[in-house]
Amino acid sequence: MVNDKINNKNVAKGSFEETKVDDGFLVLVHKNDKSVAQSIEKYIDSDYIQFHFCLKGSSKFLFNEGRYALNVFEENSLLLYNPKQDLPINLQVEPNSWIVSVLISIKKFHGLFSQEADYISFLNNDNKDKKYYKDGIISPSMAIALNQLINYNLNHSIKSLYFKGKAYELLSLYFNRSEDANIEQCPFLVDETNVIKIRKAKDIIVSRIAEPPSLQELADEIGLSLKKLKEGFKQIYGDSVFSFLFDYKMEVARKLLEAGNDNVNEVGLKVGYSTSSHFIAAFKKKYGTTPKKYIMSLN
Repeated sequence: MVNDKINNKNVAKGSFEETKVDDGFLVLVHKNDKSVAQSIEKYIDSDYIQFHFCLKGSSKFLFNEGRYALNVFEENSLLLYNPKQDLPINLQVEPNSWIVSVLISIKKFHGLFSQEADYISFLNNDNKDKKYYKDGIISPSMAIALNQLINYNLNHSIKSLYFKGKAYELLSLYFNRSEDANIEQCPFLVDETNVIKIRKAKDIIVSRIAEPPSLQELADEIGLSLKKLKEGFKQIYGDSVFSFLFDYKMEVARKLLEAGNDNVNEVGLKVGYSTSSHFIAAFKKKYGTTPKKYIMSLN
């Protein structure tokens, strides 16, 4: 059972926007757009696995009455699970910070992966009774889903359904990352030299976002065949080179629009679109809305 915990400390108080998407399945959202930090407390019992995503700014989880802390910085995530004791949320959200939390009961979660329990490291027999925490990077695809949860504009009657779909999408993206892959089933990844080259390829396209090289030029620059580039990039990042770059471009564009220092045409140019119409079409394809309407939704 998940209940609010009363806190009488003399601190700036905040609260989650809570959406129940299913039995034993909650999505919590908090946007601290204030200039001061906010404190949120919520009682969570040991039946729940907690996934916390910091989309903007930073947050700090406090334990043992503040004697121990775990920081979660922008574009990072934190997984918490302790089957031996309750793990209440005692969260300090820094100014201008956004956080999304997905809470799911172990029973429901295990049902999602019952055929693949050994694939999820904290569900295997060796770890099933141990406390577990893991930090990680929010991928561009995950950032898109998180942003859609924070900046949704929906009829209230379908909010629960929408959040349910996005929460499942987040979990699938979370466990699709390369560090959870079975290395023995991916012979390409055994060669650390190739892994370094693929990561260099990712850095190259990200740094040249407005004018990326062709696939062949990229393969030549990192010293791999075109076939190995395509296969390796897919294995490590879960997507093709240009699908990854497209997601990255749209995430950069979204942040530039939020910052408000550039107009739509200028943002499009910065992420590699020579005409505003092409940028608007690409943005709408990814987010389901135009850049202008997205900016209006923020206000």
